[in-house]
Amino acid sequence: QLVESGGGSVQAGGSLTLSCVVSLYINTCMAWFRQAPGKEREAVATVSLGGSRTDYAASVKGRFTVSQDATRKTVYLQMNSLKPEDTAMYYCAKHTEQFCGVFSPASEYNNWGQGTQVTVS
Repeated sequence: QLVESGGGSVQAGGSLTLSCVVSLYINTCMAWFRQAPGKEREAVATVSLGGSRTDYAASVKGRFTVSQDATRKTVYLQMNSLKPEDTAMYYCAKHTEQFCGVFSPASEYNNWGQGTQVTVS
């Protein structure tokens, strides 16, 4: 089970940190996806649990940071310098393998959270 939190409304240039509690914290790959109305779902960041491998979409690289805390069984997405185009529903998802990237198909993720809304104005 995946439970996201931390979404909200911020002004452009602001920051938010999203959290995803992972009930079964095993060595697998986690991703943060987002989907804006009328747009395709896209992965913005991935991290390998228990490891250090991360990947970012070009649109967020340098602004977003994905991290993990095994003791809290939580994956985070720190979002800085937010832009209106970052407005979307954000989801965390668990991949079937230990390694993944932002280009891994959504079909390879077998567990999804309920989402948390981020609005940037």
